[in-house]
Amino acid sequence: MGDRLASIHGVPVDDTFAEAFGMRGARVIITAATLRWARQAATTMTGFATSVIACKCEAAIERELLPRVTPDGRPGVSVLVFATDSEGLQKRLVERIGQTVLTCPTTACFDGLPDAPERMPVGKPLRIFGDGFQASKVIAGRRYWRIPVMEGEFLVQEDFGKTKGIGGGNFLILGESAEATLAAAEAAVDAMAGLAGVILPFPGGIVRSGSKVGAKRYKSMVASLNDAYAPTLRPITPSDLGDGVNSVLEIVLDGLDFESIAGAMRIGIMAACRPGVRRITAGNYGGKLGPHHFYLRKILGGDRSPGAEPAGEPASPATHPPGVAS
Repeated sequence: MGDRLASIHGVPVDDTFAEAFGMRGARVIITAATLRWARQAATTMTGFATSVIACKCEAAIERELLPRVTPDGRPGVSVLVFATDSEGLQKRLVERIGQTVLTCPTTACFDGLPDAPERMPVGKPLRIFGDGFQASKVIAGRRYWRIPVMEGEFLVQEDFGKTKGIGGGNFLILGESAEATLAAAEAAVDAMAGLAGVILPFPGGIVRSGSKVGAKRYKSMVASLNDAYAPTLRPITPSDLGDGVNSVLEIVLDGLDFESIAGAMRIGIMAACRPGVRRITAGNYGGKLGPHHFYLRKILGGDRSPGAEPAGEPASPATHPPGVAS
């Protein structure tokens, strides 16, 4: 099969690649008294984090965690956050944890990359909210801060790990109708949900406003409409749609490594190849945007099975001692 795989369930897959770029990433473990509040904090923390172009970071929920694998034995949610550089990543973590996790009832916040050698201060700058009443404790070589709040205490780890990541893995679903294309995109998102090491940062994991680098008319734009894939513009601009295509949706993926993104793309593309889909392709700029190239046919011919970790366990489990929040 290899890289010669040209169609799935009769849906042609273009012989092309998705072009992605390097980022800096972190994993944040949020726990709470109940899954409801862990999920609420994670959802709020990842709001308005679809694209580094305007949001300064890209973030989303990675997966929900069982109490037996969280640092304090409570229900949890893992979040991945990506930025273009280390300084930006640290700043976004402090801002978002301070405004959305510290403020959320019953939550605590831990580093999800404990083995990452590169560290950045997160709980340390947040501690001053305690106005001098905060306290710390070192356990197993890691410092944790207890910040008084009206409800009780907020526990946060002093520093978090950072690692190299990849942003911009993608594939495009070209369908006969808006309904068929959306159904295929939803199936792809559902199939990729909960895979370790990868997130889909756009709303519901789906992008309808696919973009190109720069703009033809407005030179100040960093990115603008990918007009070659806009069905309503077919009569007035060069089109890459082909016959019978009337709607296009894009899936964008960020991940901690190449393999996580490639594995998720394979699962998503397989799920998207269904009735009403005319073609699967990907966005690239001839290799000028980034060094990470995900060749669709090669990915589909692979044999790796991502997401093999037990349900609810992070790819790199946090190794904090139990009961640290007590």
